[in-house]
Amino acid sequence: MAHAASVPSRTDLEDVSGVRALDWVRTENRQTQDALESDPRYKGFYQDVLAAEEAPERLALPVQLRGQIYNFWQDAAHRRGIWRRTAFDAFVGRINAWENVLDIDALTLSEKQDWVFQGADCNGPSETRCLIRLSQSGEDADTVREFDLVSKTFVNGGFVLPRGKQTAIWQDADTLVVARPWEDEKTPVTRSGYPYIVKILRRGESLSQAREALRGTPDDMSVELRRFRDETGATILMIERKRNFFESVYYILDPKTGKSTLIALPARVGFMGFSHGRLVMRLDQDWTIPGGAVFHRGSIVSVDPRQPQEGVETIFVPGPTQTTASLATGGSGVTAIIYDNVQPRLSSFAPAVKGAPWKESRIALPKNTSAKIVSADRESSYVFIQNEGYIVPPKLQMLDAAKGTVRDIAQTPDLFKAADLVTEQFWVRSKDGTRVPYFVVHKSNWHLDGQNPVLQTSYGGFDLSYLPTYYPDLGKTWFERGGVYVVGSIRGGGEFGPAWHEAGMKSGRQRAYDDFASIAQDLFRRGVTTPAHLGIRGRSNGGLLMGVEFTQHPDFWKAVIIGVPLLDMLHYETMAAGASWNAEYGRMANPRERTFLEAISPLQHLKAEIRYPEPFIFTSTKDDRVGPVHARLFATRLEALGKPFYYYEDTEGGHAGTVNAREVAHERALEAVYLSRLLMDAKR
Repeated sequence: MAHAASVPSRTDLEDVSGVRALDWVRTENRQTQDALESDPRYKGFYQDVLAAEEAPERLALPVQLRGQIYNFWQDAAHRRGIWRRTAFDAFVGRINAWENVLDIDALTLSEKQDWVFQGADCNGPSETRCLIRLSQSGEDADTVREFDLVSKTFVNGGFVLPRGKQTAIWQDADTLVVARPWEDEKTPVTRSGYPYIVKILRRGESLSQAREALRGTPDDMSVELRRFRDETGATILMIERKRNFFESVYYILDPKTGKSTLIALPARVGFMGFSHGRLVMRLDQDWTIPGGAVFHRGSIVSVDPRQPQEGVETIFVPGPTQTTASLATGGSGVTAIIYDNVQPRLSSFAPAVKGAPWKESRIALPKNTSAKIVSADRESSYVFIQNEGYIVPPKLQMLDAAKGTVRDIAQTPDLFKAADLVTEQFWVRSKDGTRVPYFVVHKSNWHLDGQNPVLQTSYGGFDLSYLPTYYPDLGKTWFERGGVYVVGSIRGGGEFGPAWHEAGMKSGRQRAYDDFASIAQDLFRRGVTTPAHLGIRGRSNGGLLMGVEFTQHPDFWKAVIIGVPLLDMLHYETMAAGASWNAEYGRMANPRERTFLEAISPLQHLKAEIRYPEPFIFTSTKDDRVGPVHARLFATRLEALGKPFYYYEDTEGGHAGTVNAREVAHERALEAVYLSRLLMDAKR
């Protein structure tokens, strides 16, 4: 697609809401929308995706609170959503008896603010007051306001924390523990843009009157606050001082004295919970305690929070092909989703008695699906689980951990036709010989003639796994129309635990990029497709992956969708929250890591003499995590080189890119037209 000859300067583009930058954004958006919305298929794609996103039969995911079920719900009548509740028995019995608690659409209208609901933290034991987090247009920064569950109103004169990247927990009914950018501090945030100072704020006090409880340093990544409460009512207030994205120092806060005490936990801890007076955690590193005992990374262990190196109990030790992807604690112990070769099972662990080992009960889950723990109740044995697959609609199940039984609660109906679809898992050897699995969704009667339109994706970073997920938008716009979907479990992700992640960190990251390219080459060898029919898509860190593949293997792909991406890896540390990720990507100040970043940074590797596929780049003006500048710079560099591209920047949506069903439908419909033109129309 042709573009205007005038290209804004980098300085202009870095002024995120500046006039020149937004003028350029509006021009690019208009060109992209004019080009793609004019396709006769656009309206159908839009309506199909919107209908799926707003389907009233979608699962209502529960949060258990005070013996009731709470849920946040969006539909055609509630674009911004309603926070609602119902009785536990009514929910389990599928009786539609919801009571609205907070209407975000009405709040937005009355306050004339672009509010997006970001969650609620309710105090205990009565749990009648909550801290509601509201962001502007989906930003990570939010405003925190005290809300009364009985009157269903914001508390007059209650706690209010002005907009900022912040966390707050209840110490008691009249006291908060808060980490935020304190206005009276000379340096209020870290280099990553997050708070590092924790203070105690009592009801009726101004922010300037809050008392300091702990201070990190501006060189830390952030501080985070956790409030754990077990089935007996025992409570722990914990401060996590994050030295970087993966390594932390932990403190317990004494609510009586306001003092914090360092506790001897390992630096790298994954999931954490609290059960029967003990911390439960997944170790993301080997941990050697005094006396020489070693607990291996990936293991789930239980410790006394005040003397964590004494009497460590092992709950689960994974095998070489296993990992824990979801963990929760409740009244009956520990529940976990365990993956073996990226295939799930549900395990519940009963607490040890008199030194005996924790007892595991296993429940099988369907092959080629994924599962996650939606809600666990600390005062009962009920745990809600969601299970789904690429062609299997989400199902909500309730585990009674005390009895070891699972009950089906609800299932989303088919939102696209899947009767003639199958999901398979294949394996390929990457460039260095490592075996890498990937999933393929395709028609059962497909032909291995190299003519199949294929959309390939992966993530490959931050210990996050790309697992089988039900995508109605893809179902309607891609699967039903004969498109093949490929998802790679590449290194850098969490599909095989901490070691799989570490293999793709920093200068080892080329392994992840090689894994992705090796999957494409395997698709060519198997006769699934050819470069003329292969498209790729990724978001955020996956957007970086797409940018690298775009520049390293431009001849492999016909279509490339690059979403809310990192693309300027020589400057990412100074862009938005980029400094928080140098434990994942590396630092420019480190010569070895600088050499690698220079070798892979997509922006700097665009060349005039190379013929690239025509990419679709999308981002959000309100993304305060990665920011839109990476995408803008990449697009304007292509523009300067005379290379074609599509660019779309949503003016709201935060790092998610979209915050309601209509925005999702619009952006996905643009993508669907783009993919159809490049990958499907060529077959005709």
